[in-house]
Amino acid sequence: MAQQMQQEMLRIQTELDATKVDGSAGGGVVSATVTGKQELVSITIDPSVVDAEDVEMLQDLVVAAVNDALRASRDLAEEKMAAVTGGLRIPGM
Repeated sequence: MAQQMQQEMLRIQTELDATKVDGSAGGGVVSATVTGKQELVSITIDPSVVDAEDVEMLQDLVVAAVNDALRASRDLAEEKMAAVTGGLRIPGM
């Protein structure tokens, strides 16, 4: 049974590695895409938000969008792993 659970967790991890999750900020003017491995793969910035006089706002939006995507990635991973572990939280998973 433990071996079956381990195989299922490996299958889910492989699935998560191939999954992409989006996050956004500022009503969608900045969006970020991360993988299930929580690696940033892209950032999209609407040109309307680029203002040389207010670079700080753009930086804040990028950070917020990346954090939103990472949070969504973690939530997805926890949801998929909970289906296998019965809600038991396993460190590192």
